[in-house]
Amino acid sequence: MLRYDFEDSLGYWVFSVAHLMTRAMNDELGRLGITYRQWEVLCWLSYMGEITQSELAEQMRIEAPTLVGVIDRMERDGWIVRETDPTDRRKKIIRATEKVEPMWEQMVDCAKLVRSKALHDVPPEDVKRVKESLTKIRGNLLSEMPGTIPSEPIGQKQASQASPQQ
Repeated sequence: MLRYDFEDSLGYWVFSVAHLMTRAMNDELGRLGITYRQWEVLCWLSYMGEITQSELAEQMRIEAPTLVGVIDRMERDGWIVRETDPTDRRKKIIRATEKVEPMWEQMVDCAKLVRSKALHDVPPEDVKRVKESLTKIRGNLLSEMPGTIPSEPIGQKQASQASPQQ
């Protein structure tokens, strides 16, 4: 019989929660006609302003062919545009369209609702400790990967640019 210590496996719990969060986001965002993966693209565009298709695939940690399907649907639905990079015709730059603006706050509200449901009855100090631990774990794993440059976690750049009262 196959055995594994799921109860003690941090990986199991992290993946399980991530899967449930993704499902909850898909449920909430579906009302707006967008998937979690498409929301993730828009989040990166919100964070970076614009990004090449290859950089986006790397940031999302998915294979380029997988991203192409997502981008194709988003372009078809008017969420993004792809333009050839004027300095390197092999690269495609992705930008959000004006269609996103009126719906962006609703999308953010979906994310906040899922976060609120997920963190119900979880003390803020526990959330802080989990984030700190996951940041360390992420750094440990990235430092062990050959050719990987540890990137700034999402929000780190924004937090460092935010005013002290935020």
